[in-house]
Amino acid sequence: MRILGIDYGEARAGIAITDELNITAQGLKTIEHKGNDKILLAELDKILNEYSNIGTIVIGMPINMNGTKGPRVEKTEKFMHKLKCKYNKIKIDKIDERLTTVQAHKTMNDLDINKRKKKALVDTISAVYILEVYINKIK
Repeated sequence: MRILGIDYGEARAGIAITDELNITAQGLKTIEHKGNDKILLAELDKILNEYSNIGTIVIGMPINMNGTKGPRVEKTEKFMHKLKCKYNKIKIDKIDERLTTVQAHKTMNDLDINKRKKKALVDTISAVYILEVYINKIK
């Protein structure tokens, strides 16, 4: 069963998915939801229909660098609750996402990605890093 990774943000969510053997993670897309979880859940429905073999959804938890919960954690936990209610046959898990956005920006800088394209890519790349951390954790 594949694993779907989500970098849940206030306006956008990056989405990544593993291969069928859960060895690698690939970025799928960034979903612009502008704070409306209904838009995000509708897009997730489409993804889950396309990839019917998703057994786990993992979401990055925005923990502060000192280990405390920041203001985004509560919003992310509420979204996780919505996921658990809507997709009750799929395991919903979370993982510390500290520094994934920093890593994503470093990757884009290393690849010399155009500044205008970075905004659209950063969340997807962050979702890939979230998924990679999770894959390594469960091995």
